[in-house]
Amino acid sequence: MFRFCTVRTWRRMAVAIGLMTGASQFASAGTPVPNPFLAAPTYAITHFDSSQSDTFPYAVTGGSRTVAPPPPLQLSQATNGPVNIMTFASTSPNYMWGVSPTGVTYISVANDAFTPVARALLPGATATLQTTLLGLLTNPIGTVAQAQAIVAQLLPTGGIPSAYGVVDNNNVLYINSGNQILALALNVPAVPLLGISVVRSLNAATFLQPGENLAGVVMTYDGKLVVLGTRSVSIVDRSFTGPVHTVTLGADESVSNSAAVDENNGIYVVSDKILRKLVWTGSALSQNAADGAWSSPYPSGDTFPTVFGSGSGSTPTLMGFGTDPDKLVVITDGLTRMSLLAFWRDQIPAGFTNRLAGQIQVNCGLPAAYPIQSDQSVAVNGYGAFVVNNVSAADGSTGSGTSAIVDGLIRGPLLPSPIGVERFAWNPQTHAWTSTWARSDISSNSMVPAVSAGSNLVFTNGYYQNGWGWVVTGLDWNTGATVHQTILGTGIWGNGFYAVVQFLPDGDLLFNSIIGPTRVQQPSGIINPL
Repeated sequence: MFRFCTVRTWRRMAVAIGLMTGASQFASAGTPVPNPFLAAPTYAITHFDSSQSDTFPYAVTGGSRTVAPPPPLQLSQATNGPVNIMTFASTSPNYMWGVSPTGVTYISVANDAFTPVARALLPGATATLQTTLLGLLTNPIGTVAQAQAIVAQLLPTGGIPSAYGVVDNNNVLYINSGNQILALALNVPAVPLLGISVVRSLNAATFLQPGENLAGVVMTYDGKLVVLGTRSVSIVDRSFTGPVHTVTLGADESVSNSAAVDENNGIYVVSDKILRKLVWTGSALSQNAADGAWSSPYPSGDTFPTVFGSGSGSTPTLMGFGTDPDKLVVITDGLTRMSLLAFWRDQIPAGFTNRLAGQIQVNCGLPAAYPIQSDQSVAVNGYGAFVVNNVSAADGSTGSGTSAIVDGLIRGPLLPSPIGVERFAWNPQTHAWTSTWARSDISSNSMVPAVSAGSNLVFTNGYYQNGWGWVVTGLDWNTGATVHQTILGTGIWGNGFYAVVQFLPDGDLLFNSIIGPTRVQQPSGIINPL
């Protein structure tokens, strides 16, 4: 489908592009205020922090290495699936929570380990699902019909449950399962081996609209749960007692992404038509302008078989903190050739009359006729933003013709991989976007990209038809040059399947595979210099 340039060639080209476009940051920007009610500053919530930045502080080694998968039953050290959107931090640096639609695991990560020490199956899950997943290691999917049957078994509702969860400062994990919010905790906190239990549950059907489903949960800065429905937003106490405060969205709207929360309890939610800021006042969930709330329609309505829905595919991401001059909330829109949008998240500055602060079309270095849309959040680091393309071909027609989830299972091995990524910078002096660099040869199939602030790298996971198969690629944040490659091979374990790219504090790759998360240890120093 495309010719993969050599790393050396792309390094020269990306540096040249960076020099021509002024790749250096216009200004540095602050970092999000840590939420004191989360288990840890990083990884205690999907998309890493309350601002949904997808940025982690840990340094990652450069260079290239090929990881040879061990035998199937040893490959995934915490078998879960089929969607392991991320592995959550606990209140202890020695343990993490693994979450999937089938079960929850408590994983020891101390001393280079990655060992499940406790596990709880979620309602409706059976060991048969795990057998099916592990069987894919030795019996690859060969047809679209096989993929449909597997998805029907693994995700019978056609959606992705447990996608947006959170761990609080008491080490309680909150996730959605069906239309219930589950709170899970260790039976004996000091002895994880004694297991995990559901300590309480909340039936969301009591406050959802008829026909509405749960999308996920986030947390306010005073420790309340924000429950996202497909047509509503609610505030509930973590004890699941007391009143439920609900704002109902339009009957023709649908929410499929998570929400960002600022330190003043502004809650940013995007439907397929409207971006909103709601405000939790401590006693009410407000949509009143007097409390700082607002709503803004955005361009939407187009869709392709390889992406979900017709609106933005991105969870709102906050940009600008503390004394930073511009404080924004960032999404991509829902048009055929999507744009990156920035909205003023507080008062609209003097001289501006529109909530929309700026927009720029995403091109990814691709021909003008090539559709560009994304199901992934915008990764934000400082005043920089990074987006990926998830449409698989120039006419957008190379999906399986069934569903985006089936496409996500077989894009790469059976269907063409999507290509194209682009990095942008916001200039707080001119209040405008510029494109910093683009790579039309980089693939990002369905994983959420992530940024290492410690190494100034941004990571994608994609499939390449040059014999490598699945690759986690690290690109220089300022120039776009390839700096890191972890080559995972052609087997299905290299498919991140809608998960988030993660690395651990020591720089090891925490790969959230379709069959479960695994730790890929990175040696110190440069690995096979590029």
